[in-house]
Amino acid sequence: MPTEILMPALSPTMEEGTLAKWLVKEGDEVKSGDVIAEIETDKATMEFEAVDEGKIGKILVTEGSAGVKVNTPIAVLLEDGETADDIGSASAAKPADAAPATTKADPEPAEKGYGGPIGAPVAGEGKTDARPASGSGDRVFASPLARRIAADKGLDLSAIKGSGPRGRIVKADVENAKPDAAPKAADQAPLAEPVAAKEPAAAQAPKGLSTDAVKKMFADRETEEVQLDGMRRTIAARLGEAKQTIPHFYLRRSAKLDELMKFRATLNKQLEGRGVKLSVNDFVIKACALALQQVPDANAVWAGDRILKLKPSDVAVAVAVEGGLFTPVLRDAESKTLSALSAQMKDLAGRAKSKKLAPHEYQGGSFAISNLGMFGIENFDAVINPPHGAILAVGAGIQTPVVEDGQVVIRNVMSMTLSVDHRVIDGALGAQLLQAIVEHLENPMGMLA
Repeated sequence: MPTEILMPALSPTMEEGTLAKWLVKEGDEVKSGDVIAEIETDKATMEFEAVDEGKIGKILVTEGSAGVKVNTPIAVLLEDGETADDIGSASAAKPADAAPATTKADPEPAEKGYGGPIGAPVAGEGKTDARPASGSGDRVFASPLARRIAADKGLDLSAIKGSGPRGRIVKADVENAKPDAAPKAADQAPLAEPVAAKEPAAAQAPKGLSTDAVKKMFADRETEEVQLDGMRRTIAARLGEAKQTIPHFYLRRSAKLDELMKFRATLNKQLEGRGVKLSVNDFVIKACALALQQVPDANAVWAGDRILKLKPSDVAVAVAVEGGLFTPVLRDAESKTLSALSAQMKDLAGRAKSKKLAPHEYQGGSFAISNLGMFGIENFDAVINPPHGAILAVGAGIQTPVVEDGQVVIRNVMSMTLSVDHRVIDGALGAQLLQAIVEHLENPMGMLA
């Protein structure tokens, strides 16, 4: 029976996406693992792979289509011997053995983008269990190829645990099944609740003046209307949520960079042959990672009704891209050398600008850094990116008169502001963290220990 290919949820927060490009056309044969399309989320362009074998019978969503909701059918896959005529006949009648639909508040995302046969209930709109008990009479969700192999081997599909999306039985499950396989009690449990996050409450709350009101205000002026893309909508929603729900407070310190600049010049000279050039930002990342280890209570995130403390220092760094920003995460930054951090940061920043980061590369972390020093900004306050506990805003290093031992001397001074979530980190704890960061920056050799 023809199978619908659904718009997949390629990240935990994805609710819709843009079908950027089809890499197959109607009539093409595909097998499991083949890349069939490129899909743009709010943060990245990702490849979408086929799960089953078959032939692309019909493309339902043309490439370039934006705002395609997760779980929306985007194409139809045919098994051997089926034609495009079977698509119409399959969708005309709902299977008689399908149970009555029971709706959920939130549809379950198609994590890999494959639904059941056309006409079968979709998860979130129909049954919650894709693998009913043997003999129950309910539909067993399996790929056409898996059904054919099971029939050839004389296997009972209801006795096989599916490893596909929403428990769907795929080719590998049938090939690995034993003839005497029986379903376990645990296999009959309903599927987990949806993993896709709801849109932040801030994005649903009143936003002040309406679009029409603002347009009327400037009706007599020449304007250009810029439509929001997925990235800008996400930034607006998440940071609007952050300022409305996170009790920010701010701590400010300056660090003298003279020793760091000398040390950096020495290291870069030694690293010339390896093609590595350390930046001041690389030292800032390392200093923050080590400080989070020294003040472990500050290496934490807000988790709704509790605080989660992290063991490693996973530091996110803001990267400006066209139309917005990414915050790729440097995991286990405390254990990496400065040269390793520098190379990884360059790789992540480069791929961020071309929107080629995978979700796991920009999600997570307990702490973030936003550095605008290269633009000449002396100091600023950054907005915390939830669920992070803090973010460090880094300004430019500036030649500044400083009093030392009763004498006025010129030092290279960098201003920093630590924005802190007061639910996670109290004032004294935040001060300890910022003090540790400053000490590492002013004594850079210690970062090599």
